[in-house]
Amino acid sequence: MSKLTKKEAAAKPKDSSRKPKKLTASADCAPLADVRIAAPSTLSVGEVDAAVLDRLWSVVMSRRTADPTVSHSARLLSRGTAKVAQKFGEEAVECVIEAVLGNKDAIIAESADVLYHLVVVWVASDIAPREVWAELQRREGISGVAEKASRVKSLSVASGVETRKIP
Repeated sequence: MSKLTKKEAAAKPKDSSRKPKKLTASADCAPLADVRIAAPSTLSVGEVDAAVLDRLWSVVMSRRTADPTVSHSARLLSRGTAKVAQKFGEEAVECVIEAVLGNKDAIIAESADVLYHLVVVWVASDIAPREVWAELQRREGISGVAEKASRVKSLSVASGVETRKIP
């Protein structure tokens, strides 16, 4: 078995009986837009990073078997992947609307909702953040146009059916 990198070790789920330092059960039970840790303008560079997504994933993973009456994540997960995906889509549309309106504060709040619901989709689909990070790393340094073209070709060849995705 190979040694884990620091990033992989951080992404690995911890004992579910222990709560992460920065996320609490109350943060999980409330809609994300209602959780206020600190205003973005008051945070220093060293206090916030993308590892919060790995920690959030660990919390949501630990809620898979929680009581749906006390955990928002457990309630979402109990409804099945299709409903989880539907909720993610709703949150994404809300974020898009705020982006079109140019409301920066609302875009930040809706983006947090989108990321939370994306993490719930990952948990419902048995996907670990490190799998997504690996895919992003695989794409690093590849032209977006070239990468997109390679996916469209492989989708149509593999399935034998034209994709409906916009290239």
